[in-house]
Amino acid sequence: MTNRLKLSALAFLTMLFSFGQQNINPKIISINPDLIKDETYTMKWYMIVDTLKHELGSVVTKIQKSGEKLTIITDVKLPQATKPWVDSTVVAIRDFSPIYHSSYNQNRDMAINYGKNVTGYHIDHKTGDKIELNESPTISFFDSSSYLQLIRFLPLAEGYTCTLDIFDFNPNAKTGTMAVHIKDVSSTQFTTKTGEREVWKVYVTDDISDNQANIFYYIEKSTGILLQQEVDITGRKMVMIREGI
Repeated sequence: MTNRLKLSALAFLTMLFSFGQQNINPKIISINPDLIKDETYTMKWYMIVDTLKHELGSVVTKIQKSGEKLTIITDVKLPQATKPWVDSTVVAIRDFSPIYHSSYNQNRDMAINYGKNVTGYHIDHKTGDKIELNESPTISFFDSSSYLQLIRFLPLAEGYTCTLDIFDFNPNAKTGTMAVHIKDVSSTQFTTKTGEREVWKVYVTDDISDNQANIFYYIEKSTGILLQQEVDITGRKMVMIREGI
């Protein structure tokens, strides 16, 4: 190999290594604002046992722009639930920096306010225990509940990888800053009732599950619409499929 070819190969490998080591947070981010639109969609939620699908429920997501803020509301509908399960998240549209997050269901009430400090509370309905949150993270981050939507608006491309810095609050597991790892993005076809669609298949793991959950998102290239989500964790598989496609 000539010196020129060696230098070219080294430069290429360096580029790939640097590309794969991207750390993304609100201070270092590039998103496609044209893909961010008001929308409401429903995902049917299934457990896969062998080759059979067992319906667990559905998740209705509402996304709404208001000035410089984006509000994301998810309403989880489970047949056995005794109380509504509603999560709300507010972020800045320009960089997805977190502003507020709450989650209310039959198991817990939880709310977080993001400012100079991260403050909030968690109430366990089974025990009655209330945990107060007051943290001072040293890095910039996204709220853990918003990263699915954020991924849709990143400059996805074949072979794209990065790490997203997030904050998660869970007194029963761990609380603080952690990471989401986009390990691979590939181009593929996705079959719907109306025909084939060009999608990005995004492979993700996260520190919330100790990187034990293998998550796959199927995102339409032209619109950023999420068509399907798959989660495989320790042999258990779940899938969420968008209604009306």
